[in-house]
Amino acid sequence: MNQQARQQIAAKAVSLLDLTSLNDDDNEASIRALCEQAVVTDHNGQAHSVAALCIYPRFIPFARETLDALGFYQVRIATVANFPHGRANIDTAVKETQACVAYGADEVDVVMPYQALLDGDEKTVFNLIAACKAACGNQAQLKVILETGQLESAQLIKRASELAIQAGADFIKTSTGKVAVNATPESARTMLECIAAQPRKVGFKPAGGVRNLDDVTTYFNLVENSVGAGQLTPALFRFGASSLLNALKDELTGAETKSSEQGAY
Repeated sequence: MNQQARQQIAAKAVSLLDLTSLNDDDNEASIRALCEQAVVTDHNGQAHSVAALCIYPRFIPFARETLDALGFYQVRIATVANFPHGRANIDTAVKETQACVAYGADEVDVVMPYQALLDGDEKTVFNLIAACKAACGNQAQLKVILETGQLESAQLIKRASELAIQAGADFIKTSTGKVAVNATPESARTMLECIAAQPRKVGFKPAGGVRNLDDVTTYFNLVENSVGAGQLTPALFRFGASSLLNALKDELTGAETKSSEQGAY
């Protein structure tokens, strides 16, 4: 793949990125720094904006104010609910989702109660997601985190995908990034097959473990081969990653090429 092709893929990936910081020690200084990274300027001086920031709910008003002050009005704000453990308490999940919406979130990534699914309790899984979707109303999109690394088989990942979509999910997402196994091409393939079988458009978000352009290309190919390249838009596809942006920046600014050239001497 030549440099121009790599940069085109990197630019596309930036536009699909949920730039994420969900750390216990997050504070206003770290969130401000995250906001400042939301637009990347390439070697030609062209600006590329991420799709959204994904942060804890308490930082939403500060992040929105900071993004707007920077002129980054187009960057959406995503947040998390029932995170990261995916408890089966519907009332708590709904209250957290309502709080996210009240704070001003454009998107809420809610963790499915995956242990309930492992225990065979599909009713709780469906009802929690449906209730959180209702709590989002018309104000926010609902992205449902399946925590695929904790599910035991492709069959369970398929069933989790089906339940989430039937309950109203706008997106299905692989992982919280807080467990040992996060996004994998295998889990992605299963989820995308479920999306392809649906009568309505549903988004897909691989999260955790997406680190470089090779990973990006793998997921782009999976999407193109299952639901079509038309799904590679911010409305229907996102990457959830904390470390991916730096790799994409290197591609867009030519830093990686320069480094390779220097290493050749």
